[in-house]
Amino acid sequence: MSLKVQKVSKFFSEKPAVNNISFEISNPSIVGFLGPNGAGKTTTMRMITGFLTPTNGQISIDNDVVTPENYSLRRSIGYLPENNPLYPELEVHEFLEFSAQISGLDKEFLHDKMDFVVSRCGLEEVFYEPIYKLSKGYKQRVGLGQAIIHDPKVLILDEPTSGLDPNQVIEIRKLISELAQEKFVILSTHILTEVESICNRVLIINEGQLVLDASIDQLQHGGTSTIFALIRTDLPVERLKDLLANHFPESAFTVETRNNLKQVEVRTPDNLADREKLFEVCAKNGIKMLELRGVENDLEHIFRKLTVGDDENEGK
Repeated sequence: MSLKVQKVSKFFSEKPAVNNISFEISNPSIVGFLGPNGAGKTTTMRMITGFLTPTNGQISIDNDVVTPENYSLRRSIGYLPENNPLYPELEVHEFLEFSAQISGLDKEFLHDKMDFVVSRCGLEEVFYEPIYKLSKGYKQRVGLGQAIIHDPKVLILDEPTSGLDPNQVIEIRKLISELAQEKFVILSTHILTEVESICNRVLIINEGQLVLDASIDQLQHGGTSTIFALIRTDLPVERLKDLLANHFPESAFTVETRNNLKQVEVRTPDNLADREKLFEVCAKNGIKMLELRGVENDLEHIFRKLTVGDDENEGK
């Protein structure tokens, strides 16, 4: 089983919303799909589901090309959009039955699938309630239920835990992890800790382009990490940057002035040794250190670096 996105672009007028992105998912897993608002995430997900046709490139599932007209393939995809469109006048069971029917689920499997969805999404208490009476959290669970009731191969979830309380979030994350044992799950969220806790892989898109494709393990245990230091010194920023450049010639760093203090960030492949070096440099030059800590490849820091760019005070 495989999902392939091959050199896909989508233009609206002459502006590219998605620009020549490619990736492949070949094993059941949870892939975190991240990016700032307007980066092209929703457009990409709509193309994978067949709601939109790429301007260029091709998307396929098991070598079968996704198109708006390929209804049999589209029925193998489950989708929970961010705005979670529901029919508020329908009762929960009516909406789930309707969702199962339009997704092509055979009637003989409806009862078992309904029981599974209601149990795992926690919908027992509202099964016969009209949707318009439900809280945002329950509506979100109904939306997730419609996405999985037909047992899709590919599950695309846009902010699936939005509006849920902490206990519900834990249960939904557990369900997503279980579903990923035999499905491709693409999870779009702004909760980076959610990605770190349940995803196997991370894709980051920015301004329509794919800027990162890495496993969680690679992000957490490979490459560089970051040292944060809060210091008090009368040295001008440029003098301080020259001092850091002399002692950390192979590392990139930033310097920011904050409330008469200066914050230094050093990106380094050797967190512990360079923390000790930074402490010694400050001590020898009469710089008072108020805080010193290291962070191992924090996803938030990586996300900001790739989507906002290095600070204007970047030393290197």
